[in-house]
Amino acid sequence: MKRFFSLLLFLLTLQIAALAQKQPFNHELYLGAGGGVMSRSVDFMPRIPQLLNTGIFGGIAVKYISEKYLGLVGEVNFAQRGWEEEYDPSTDFSYIRTLNYIEIPIMTHIYFGNKTRFIINAGPQISMLLGDKEEMSKALADDVATRQAADPDAPIGVQYGHTDEMRRIDYGLVGGVGMELKTAIGDIDLEGRYYFGLGDVFNSRRSDNAYFTRSAHRLIEAKLTYYLKIN
Repeated sequence: MKRFFSLLLFLLTLQIAALAQKQPFNHELYLGAGGGVMSRSVDFMPRIPQLLNTGIFGGIAVKYISEKYLGLVGEVNFAQRGWEEEYDPSTDFSYIRTLNYIEIPIMTHIYFGNKTRFIINAGPQISMLLGDKEEMSKALADDVATRQAADPDAPIGVQYGHTDEMRRIDYGLVGGVGMELKTAIGDIDLEGRYYFGLGDVFNSRRSDNAYFTRSAHRLIEAKLTYYLKIN
């Protein structure tokens, strides 16, 4: 999936760059701010059933249009990632984990149109874990404590570990499509994105007998950004 995504972006960029070279273009620079909501989850293996859970994200952005139809977008965002586990409704178990990150995506920006534009953004993203918030019901906490006391060596509640046990750096691919509206008071971008994490939240090295072989972020995002042209 990620190879197809990268190849498609590469071919689109080459085609647009070739078209852009046929005519002169004045470079454009924009500063912006924006934010939105995300549907957040973690792709655990072994699998952990999860419910639909949302978080927020937002920050500042820079957009540089280097050629007609083509440019770059860089952002620095604060994001609330994480997951919510799914349990049998007959129990009183509940668990929500919110992981706070600083995200830095660097994306190729492709657009078509004039006043109203169709936009495509895609590229790599690196993130740093700042901290977390954990919400666990008393019934679940008591159950985990009881099972751990019965078998201290069993891998029980690995996903509930402290953030010190998590990897501080995350990386992956982000891509999105949307619309841009150019007005006299600035540009407004509305975009849907998908983030495919390539790194893991928890250690996954077999040499360390890690419990999770995969624990990667999966995010579906909706973002609104306001830009002002400064050059």
